[in-house]
Amino acid sequence: MAALVGGLLLMGGAPSPMAIHKYFQWRKKEVQFKYQAKTTLGRLERQGLIYVEERGGKQYARTTKTGEQLMALSKGMARARRWDKRWRVVLFDIPERRRAVRDGLRRFMSDYGFVRLQDSVWIYPHDCEESIELAKAHFRLGASVLYMITEALEGDAHLRQHFSL
Repeated sequence: MAALVGGLLLMGGAPSPMAIHKYFQWRKKEVQFKYQAKTTLGRLERQGLIYVEERGGKQYARTTKTGEQLMALSKGMARARRWDKRWRVVLFDIPERRRAVRDGLRRFMSDYGFVRLQDSVWIYPHDCEESIELAKAHFRLGASVLYMITEALEGDAHLRQHFSL
């Protein structure tokens, strides 16, 4: 549970889990929160990613089904992987009227570890097709997002350095 809430905070654009750790007391797979964390948790609750329950005069955050699905998107974010010398490129064209969705996708890409090449072109060195498919489903994007795998990229030295490849 603690890992789920930590990941949700990461997905919601909050500071890193290590920065947030100081606000929490970890107890038996539940998170008891202090006053300083209420803003972040309130935002996650408004987004439908968590719900707050009160027991014994204390409040606890629990993930919703939607929150758990969003956590599935971030699976493997911190895993060290061996590079197969292929770049994963994600392109999207999301209209201005869906700006919030577009910004949510950009936040997801950034949190996942992608590097932005252009506003709607992002790149990553490891397999992430499943996570992109889940993101497309979560944000209801369908054909607005394209996933490509390429073996050559002109001028990729700065990317190799960024990803320590």
